[in-house]
Order: sequence, then C-alpha cells, then structure tokens
Amino acid sequence: MNSENKIKVGITHGDYNGIGYEVILKTLEDERMLELMTPVVYGSTKLFNATRKSLNMSQLNFVERKSAAEASENEITVINVVEGDPQPEPGRSTPEAGKAALAALQMAVDDLKSGEIDVLVTAPINKHNIQSDEFHFAGHTEFLEEKLGEEGDKALMLLVDGGLRVALVTGHIPVSKVGESVTTDLILEKLDVLNQSLKRDFTIVRPLIAVLALNPHSGDNGLLGDEEQNIIIPAIQEANEKGIMAFGPYSADGFFGSGLHTRFDAVLAMYHDQGLAPFKALGMDAGVNFTAGLPYVRTSPDHGTGYDIAGKGEASPDSMREAIYAAIDIYRRRDTHDSATANPLRKHYHERNKHDNTIVDLSE
Repeated sequence: MNSENKIKVGITHGDYNGIGYEVILKTLEDERMLELMTPVVYGSTKLFNATRKSLNMSQLNFVERKSAAEASENEITVINVVEGDPQPEPGRSTPEAGKAALAALQMAVDDLKSGEIDVLVTAPINKHNIQSDEFHFAGHTEFLEEKLGEEGDKALMLLVDGGLRVALVTGHIPVSKVGESVTTDLILEKLDVLNQSLKRDFTIVRPLIAVLALNPHSGDNGLLGDEEQNIIIPAIQEANEKGIMAFGPYSADGFFGSGLHTRFDAVLAMYHDQGLAPFKALGMDAGVNFTAGLPYVRTSPDHGTGYDIAGKGEASPDSMREAIYAAIDIYRRRDTHDSATANPLRKHYHERNKHDNTIVDLSE
C-alpha cells in the first residue's frame, strides 16, 4: 500500500477505568495495523504506558505529540488530553474518568471536523459519569449528531457484523417511552438514512431492508397492539413509494430465529434491545457500532466499558480491531461513491414529432 493512501484514524480512550486502553493496545500490537493507517490516540501517555507495562508489551512503541497534525506514519501517536495525574481505578465509575473521556472525545471531534484526522473510532464511555454541562446526551450517537451533523443531518445507530446490519428507530430511551416515540415520520426518516448509508457506505445498489414489528406477533391483527397497522405499515408503504425496498413488519423472535435476517441487507428494529439483543447473540465478538447519516465516519466496538474484567488482561480486541477496519473501509467506499456520482452524465430523452417524424431532444 502506498503511504499516501494511509488513513489517519483518531482513537479516543473512553472510560480509562474500563477496558479501553487494553483493547486499543492489543489492537495496535499487531504491526500490520500500521500498514493500514496512522493511529492517533486521544488520552493519557501515562495511562497508555502503564497499560503497556501491565500487558508486557514493552516492544510497543509510541510517540507523544501535541496535535494530530504532528502525527507521522509508521508510528503510534498519543495526544495527552488528561489534566493532572490520572489515578486509574479499574472497574469503578469515577468523575475523573468521565471528565477524561469527554476531553478526549471533544478534541477528537474538533480534529475530525478540521480534517486533522480522517475517521474517528471511540472506545466505550460510561454514559453516567461523562454527563456534564457539555455532555447532556444519552450516548455517543446523540452527541455526535449535534456536533457533526450538518443541515439537519440525522444520526442512525447501525450495528454491523459482516452481512448482518441492524439499525434502530429509537435508541437510548426508556422502554416505557418507546411506544409513544415510534411514529410513521420517524420510521421513514430512519429508513431513508439507512437506505442511503447502505448505498454509499456499503456499495449496495438496491438494498433490501426488513422492518421489525413493535408488538409480539406483529400485533396479532390488533389483538396485541395496533402500532403495526396504524404506524409501521403506512411507513413501509410510503417508503416503497419513494423507491426504498422495505418489507415487513416482521415479528422479531421468529425473524431472527428462522434465519430470515440472512435474506436482507439490513434490519430496522423499533427499539434498542429488540435489535441489539439478537445482534450481540449472533455477532458479539466482532460487532461494530457505526454512526450512519453523518458527513464524518465514526465507529466503535459494540461492547461497553467491561468493568467486570477491567485490569485483568482478559478483554478481547476483536471488536476494536473490526471497528478500525470498518472505519477505513467505509471512508474509502464513500470516497469511491462520491467520486463516481460527483458529475453524473446528463440524461437524454427523445420524442418523435408526430407531424414531421423528426426527433425532438427533451433533455433535462
């Protein structure tokens, strides 16, 4: 690979009391990663080095830089964003860890917008201890929609594992609020973002999208709920009229249990656990969380902070590695798609003049 094709990947350290540093270092330990990208880790040089020693990775070298602009190829760059002397407490949620996670995320997002990095990969945060006046969101997805969205862009949480892709109509909200939040307009919005992402980010020309029902047994003809007839089916019909190949609604249990998901390019679930529970059962080890719908590429592992195994050296780097691969692949696909569609040929339509049989050009 030519060095000019290397993509600069920004990686935030997440909650440092979790497994973030462990999965980052285990991923970067593979020398082949530097052949694919130029990694820039936003975090703490002290914590990076301490984790390196605890994992017996003395051969893993890194360079501390003040900015991503100074990052050089063939080396791991660490930007120190943590104030003071961080004291990790593996497995515990602390305000200090939340503050450090936010500092890394804010700098990385600024660099992504300014072009100092090409893509963003985020290690898991604790959604509670990161809350502050600057972060009042349910998670990364909502934060990034506000900070990276342009002209009303809507973010879509899309879980990816090979050919399995699961998106959500509602994200990080209480189950008690799901019913009132699911509307025909919202489903249409998510279907449109998902359809466009499948085309642009995954090069699928005519995506087939399965839409899940909200109620058990798809509402059983209204016996168990009428959201299917009144909200979901109208949304699917309107999507079809717009050229989106959406089908359903399918009862979630039978849909995944029968393997029907393998016949579609993506699945749109109504709420968080309806989509993520089967996804993680099928692809937990290497699943990736991709924020579709935004002008910038962001991915993350599909697991959480892993407090229960933090500091034990037991965390698998597979999902972090796949998150980096996915970010690079999506970035390249977008570039190819955008280049191919930047200057489309004009369409020409001709009609014969019924009076003298000459051809009239009706070009757009």
